[in-house]
Amino acid sequence: MKIVKLLVILIMLTMLSGCVLTKIVTVTMRLGAAVVSVVPVVGNTAHDAIDEVAEKIDEIPI
Repeated sequence: MKIVKLLVILIMLTMLSGCVLTKIVTVTMRLGAAVVSVVPVVGNTAHDAIDEVAEKIDEIPI
């Protein structure tokens, strides 16, 4: 049973490396940006800034 748990943990760690890890970070950023974009006046500016940073994070070669 311990071997199965260890194997599952190792598989999860390999799946969270690289592109998947950056996508997890950027999706949450973009979700926050979508919520902020509702705010009048500064919402769109903040959304654009957060989206630009998320694009840069997506380009990181991990």
